[in-house]
Formats: sequence, C-alpha cells, structure tokens
Amino acid sequence: MSITTPTPEPSPEDISRGLADLERHVAAHAPPAPSPRPVAPSGDTRRVQRLRAEVAEARALAALQGDDTPFLLDTVKVRRRRKAAYEAARLHELARDPAMRAWQAARMRRLLVTVAMVSLTLALAWSTAGVQRFAADGAPAWSPGWLFAWLVEPFLSLALLVVVGARAYMGTRGQPITSPALVRIEWLFLALTLGMNAWPYLPGVAEDFSLSRLVLHILGPIVAVAIVTALPIILAAFAGLDHDRDTRGLTGLTYSGNAGDPVRRTSPAENEHLARTRALIAAGELPPSPSAYKIQRALRCGMDDARAVRDALAAEAARHGGPAAGGEVA
Repeated sequence: MSITTPTPEPSPEDISRGLADLERHVAAHAPPAPSPRPVAPSGDTRRVQRLRAEVAEARALAALQGDDTPFLLDTVKVRRRRKAAYEAARLHELARDPAMRAWQAARMRRLLVTVAMVSLTLALAWSTAGVQRFAADGAPAWSPGWLFAWLVEPFLSLALLVVVGARAYMGTRGQPITSPALVRIEWLFLALTLGMNAWPYLPGVAEDFSLSRLVLHILGPIVAVAIVTALPIILAAFAGLDHDRDTRGLTGLTYSGNAGDPVRRTSPAENEHLARTRALIAAGELPPSPSAYKIQRALRCGMDDARAVRDALAAEAARHGGPAAGGEVA
C-alpha cells in the first residue's frame, strides 16, 4: 500500500504569474483586430451622406464639361470622309497629269479599235449566208459549187480586214494612211458584199419580195461600211490629241480667224497636217486653196484641225499675196 504525498496549494504569487503568462500567450496568438469603421460626423444621416456625394459628383462633372478637348478629336465618320476627300483630290490632280491623260487616251483608243474590229468581223460574218446563196446560184446542197460558195465571203472579208487593219494600226501611230487607192479598194469590197447580199431579195428578182428580209440581209454590209468610214476619222482625232494642254479652266478656243493667233497653240499634229496638205496641193490632189471640208476628207482628221490648216494656208497666202487669201470657205 502506497502513500501519496499531498500537493501544496499555490500561493497568490503563483496565481498572478500564471495569469500573466496566459495573457501574454493569448496576445501573441490572437488575430489582428479589424480597423475601426470611419465614424460619420455627428448628426449626418445616410440621406445626408448620399446628397453630399451627389453634390461632389455634380461639381466634378461641371468642371469637366467646360473642357472642349473631346470635341477636337475626329470621329470615325469624320476620318473616313477626310480620307475620301483627300483621295478624290489626288485623283483629280492625277487626271490632269499629261502622262495620265496619254495613258487614258491610249487605253480608250485600244478599246475602241478592238470593239470596232470585232463588230466589223461579226458584220462580215453576218453577210456570209447571203453571199453564199448568191454564189451557189441554186447549186444542190453539199455539191462542190455549194461548198465553194461558202468561201466567197471569207476571202473578201479577209482582204478587207487587211486593208482596214493596216489603216487602223497606222492611225494609232499618228500616221494615218490617206491613199485614195486603198479607199477605193475598201469600197469595192464593201460594194461587192452589199450587192451579193441584196441581189436575191431585190424587187423584181425575189419571187416574194419582203422589205424586212432585204433590210436584214444588207444590215451586215451597212454596219461594215459605217465602221470602215468612221474608224480612220476616230483614230485621226486620237492622234491629234494634245495631252499637255491645261484643262483646269473652261474648254479653250478650238478655232481662230488667223492661224497665227496666239490664243490657239499649234500642236505637232497640226504641223504634220499642214505639211501633208502642202504635199497634196503640190501633187494636184487638192486645189491651191482647199476648204476645211476637203482637207478633212483628204487627211481624215478632225474638223478643228482641218480649219486650222486652212487658216494657216490662207495666212501664208496673204503674207505672200497669193490667191489663197480669197479661197474656199467651209
């Protein structure tokens, strides 16, 4: 049997020391206390606080509204319009550049020549059936005569296209061919094509005359005649363009009573027309004092250029006392 020793009772000092240790332990391991909330001034309710915040916001907005800086910035729409206007101004300036104008004229001339040649080819192909009927002269289908009749219009068209193509090419180079022999060849081919298309459908030849059928068969040759006549004149007009002339103002004067008038400048093309007109007068193909109409027909040039050449000849004759001073008028 064991004997336990009684535990001595703690003294007041031990109790005080234990409590102090416990307080230090709790203070060392306790979480930080939350920061105290700001205390509103005495007497401010929530409504007063909201109104004070609203007044402060209004004062800040009033100070910012007096600043015009946002209005100085370009919006997306304004920048898009400014870009379009700047581009239009640059394009307008580029359109007045002589090199740009020459390029546009060359492109348009090439387009017109291409369309004219395609139209001429189609017009001549349109008349192939009418020429074949004329050339076959009632030969049975698929007989040698009937087959060879289909070749009549193609070799006529190819010969005509050679002449027209040569004149068109030389016209694009500023040296149009004005040979009367080539003009007569063109008209001969066109007259043959027109006659062979129209003959079987003329009154007194056709068993049952029909005006609409006649017009339909001569349509191709008529279109070919129009193209062959108009194409050299158009190309001569392109060759006489002055790409260096200023076009910022109104359309300038294209005719003057005296070729020496400084209002109208003489272009290299007009000098060439004048030299060719003198050569034609010397060869006897034009009268000594030709009219502008005769010059235009002989040179296949524009009427303005023909008038300028006529006036230059009249001025030269007036200076030398020649008969051309009182020549023809057109």
